[in-house]
Amino acid sequence: MKTNRLFFIDAVRAFAILMMLQGHFIDTLLDPIYRDDSNLVYQIWSYFRGITAPTFFTVSGLVFLYLLLKAKDKGNDSQRIKKGLYRGLLLLGIGYALRIDVLGWLTGHFSNYIFVIDVLQCIGLSLIILIGCYVLLRKHVWLLSSLLLAFGCICFLTEPLYRSLDLSHIPVVFANYMTKANGSIFTILPWFGYTAFGGFLATVFFSHVHRNRFRLVTVLSFFIFGSILIEYSSLILMKIHLWTHIEIFKSSANYNYLFTRFGNVLVLLGVFYAAERFLKGSLIGKIGQKTLSIYVIHFIIIFGSFTGFGLNRFYLKSLNPSEAIIGAIIFMVVVCFISFYYVKTNAFIYKGVRKIVRLNKN
Repeated sequence: MKTNRLFFIDAVRAFAILMMLQGHFIDTLLDPIYRDDSNLVYQIWSYFRGITAPTFFTVSGLVFLYLLLKAKDKGNDSQRIKKGLYRGLLLLGIGYALRIDVLGWLTGHFSNYIFVIDVLQCIGLSLIILIGCYVLLRKHVWLLSSLLLAFGCICFLTEPLYRSLDLSHIPVVFANYMTKANGSIFTILPWFGYTAFGGFLATVFFSHVHRNRFRLVTVLSFFIFGSILIEYSSLILMKIHLWTHIEIFKSSANYNYLFTRFGNVLVLLGVFYAAERFLKGSLIGKIGQKTLSIYVIHFIIIFGSFTGFGLNRFYLKSLNPSEAIIGAIIFMVVVCFISFYYVKTNAFIYKGVRKIVRLNKN
């Protein structure tokens, strides 16, 4: 029986989650005096750290919409829609829960830290928005594809317009989705743009994956368009500004990190898609199927969710490079070990939450 799973995406997610683990460990615990932008090793580390989140958002949109389109093709997308909405809301809930400081609350200390928006909330909300787009245009895949491509471009192009929004008059719980002024790590814009581009790629895979030489054409396209975005997207934006005299293109070109990082994501997808036959059933693929549980476990260990006692409490900005590198390797192994042998799979978390919901209903 043919599976719907895109095996190379599991490998991409595994790569991204491992880069996130070591990235958070080193960024949180490395002494700032060792942060040298002229050092080649630090530059490479910073580069991979910079493309981790764009990769997560892109593959989230790709996988979710691809499976939704496959379900539609079988005439059973309603269940997938419900599951997607549930997962989106669950990610929102987990994102907030990880910032609960139970011990602090017991001592009467409350803060707005719980309202800080991080990657889980943004991915959850992005999936909900993606479902809305799908429901509106499910009968016209080509139109859905065009809309998502347009959304991605608009989110990136207009970033200068909302980069410094003043939302002090809006309740923090809502404002934090659009501004980092209150400590949010991620905001729905521009990050939904990556999810939209991922959704666009999903429509391409769904419509053409069964064609001859699709893999070859797709891998080449990933490399070609990725390289163009990395090397020439700023120049292209400036050229469009010169032709149209529209200021937003110039502003975007002068601070162009969104298109270049998406170019990096495309190249990464190309590498893993080309090697997909070697990744089926591999350890890295299995790691990619446990990203949520790995994320939750690592967050608790580093940032001390619920208790306030994490590694950052004891070793914040105090390690030298050797200690940070060795510690990061051990940290990745330990987190993956816990996820494999104690939490088992992402389904463990979903199942646990469902039990809690049922208990509350009863």
